[in-house]
Amino acid sequence: MFGECHEHIFMDGVDYLAAVRTHRDAPCESVIRAHLQEYQKRGITYIRDGGDKYGASTLARRLAGEYGITYRTPVFGIHKNGQYGKIVGYGFSDMKGYHDLVKQAIRQDADFIKIMTTGLMDFDHQGEVTGEPLSLGEVKEMVHIAHEEGMAVMSHTNGIKGTSIAIEAGVDSLEHGNFLDAETVEALSQSRTTWVPTAVTVRNLLGDGRFPDKTLRTICECTENALRVAYRCKASVALGSDGGAYRVLHGQGLVDEYHAFQQILGAGEELDSWLHAAEKKIQEVFQRR
Repeated sequence: MFGECHEHIFMDGVDYLAAVRTHRDAPCESVIRAHLQEYQKRGITYIRDGGDKYGASTLARRLAGEYGITYRTPVFGIHKNGQYGKIVGYGFSDMKGYHDLVKQAIRQDADFIKIMTTGLMDFDHQGEVTGEPLSLGEVKEMVHIAHEEGMAVMSHTNGIKGTSIAIEAGVDSLEHGNFLDAETVEALSQSRTTWVPTAVTVRNLLGDGRFPDKTLRTICECTENALRVAYRCKASVALGSDGGAYRVLHGQGLVDEYHAFQQILGAGEELDSWLHAAEKKIQEVFQRR
């Protein structure tokens, strides 16, 4: 089985607010163990978390060895104040504040740094993202600071503009990357960045009624087209489901993500080898130097 290269152990895939209440005062060990058991059942032995404010991912890392799992976490995510990201971490106003948060994460034994450079998909406006992406200068400096501290950078990023900036800035992994176009994917293939599409965060919403299926299918088609270009260009792409997000259950989410890739690109050894290569790169890069 493949590793889960993007999940949030503090979420439950069902009710975000209820999950927050579960861990708000202290991470709930029994719930975290139940999630880890779901990964263990499916033979998943590597997990890379996207961080949280409640200590859930650090507790999960401490427990994961009991389940035969190597667990990596940034401890928490880092976002610019006024921008998306407070659900998984803390904000900064200037680069000194950002650097202070990087050093705080390191003191808390973070395995890498997680940054947020854009908002979420705007389901009401096709191809658009909530909020304004951070500038190239800002993202470059954020990546530089993290790298100087010996830390790889995981970047939550969506939209053509935001993804182009993140790739040029040298992030080590691009998370989500919704609305990528062919030109940006080709740039990705020439970079050091690994893309983790988390395709099932949208695919698993089909038929749910939260958003119109027509809108969801359009987003899915965009991701599918980008994946076909990435596969043809042999860009670095790894499996990650955003496990814990709504309708993306821990353990099963990665199975769903893999099946989605098979449906889009065709099952077989070539696909598996391509995905394993990217996962190996993730595992090598996203650990403390």
